[in-house]
This record gives sequence, structure tokens and C-alpha cells, in this order.
Amino acid sequence: MDFAQTTIDGVWIIQPKVIGDARGYFMEAYKESEFVEKVGKVSFIQDNESKSKYGVLRGLHYQRGQYAQAKLVRVIQGRVLDVAVDMRRSSPTFGRHVSVELSGDNKRQFFIPRGFAHGFVVLSDEAIFTYKVDNVYMPSAEASVLFNDPALGIDWPIAPEQMLLSDKDRRAVLFKDAEYFE
Repeated sequence: MDFAQTTIDGVWIIQPKVIGDARGYFMEAYKESEFVEKVGKVSFIQDNESKSKYGVLRGLHYQRGQYAQAKLVRVIQGRVLDVAVDMRRSSPTFGRHVSVELSGDNKRQFFIPRGFAHGFVVLSDEAIFTYKVDNVYMPSAEASVLFNDPALGIDWPIAPEQMLLSDKDRRAVLFKDAEYFE
């Protein structure tokens, strides 16, 4: 696997080596020894999967306090723009974001450490999105930042009127009103 550090410390784009032939392909989607060597020790405890149609935007979500989560995300079918926003007040990149296109074709993965809000928008007819987390989900610890807050400057490739959002995501707070990590 190739590990590329992004412009924000701790956020990585991971490109697995894909071996293909006339039968299809094979790849290692996760190999703990390589991950620990490049990124560090993360004890993933659960795998999650969602299926969404074009224009669905999920995010920008994070878990507060002791329920903060690191995520290793990828798309196994379709295409999304995936975004991580630095919510760590003490970070030199506080309030900045990194975005990457993930798809079933490019097989890229995106590692988002604890202390970040995360979201994605579906760019294909549908997408199957899967991710590992290192902590349990606790509804009372969930928080959301408004995806189109001008203070974040995220360039979503779909117009807001074309996006499909949950009520929770429509009611998310502005970045300036969010709870941050120290």
C-alpha cells in the first residue's frame, strides 16, 4: 500500500496495490502491520457500511469527548467526495479541511483521526461506502457541523438544491458554534 500524508497532519490517503488480470482483481484492503508502521496504532473495533443514491450528503459528523472516533473509509461501488474538517482547537490546521474523491474504481482509502468532522456526498447514481471505526457510536455524543458553512470553504461539486440531506444534517451548527477538541 502507498500512504500519502495530506496537508493536515494525521489525515492520510491510502492507495492499495491492486493486482488484476482477466479474472478480476485482488487487493489487501487493510494490513495492520503496514498501517501501524505508517499511520500508527489504531484499534478498529467495528466495520460499517451505507448505501446512498446520487446527491446524498452525509455529514459533517463527529463524536465528542470519550466517544471520539477515528475512521478508515472507502467506497466499494460508485463515487463520492469525502471531506475531513480539523476540529482540534490546538492544531495549526484548525478549521481547515481535506477532500478526496473515493470510488470503487480508484480503490483509495481515507484515514481520518479522532478530532475531525467527516462527511461525504455521492457523485454517482449510487455508492456503497464502508468504514472502520475505533470506538463505539454513542447518540448522545454525536455532533454535526453545517456542510455548507462559508467559514469552511468546502467546494462541494453538487449544488445544495440537488443534495439529499437528513433533518439532522439540515439542523447542524455553524463551525463557530461547534464543540471543538482541545
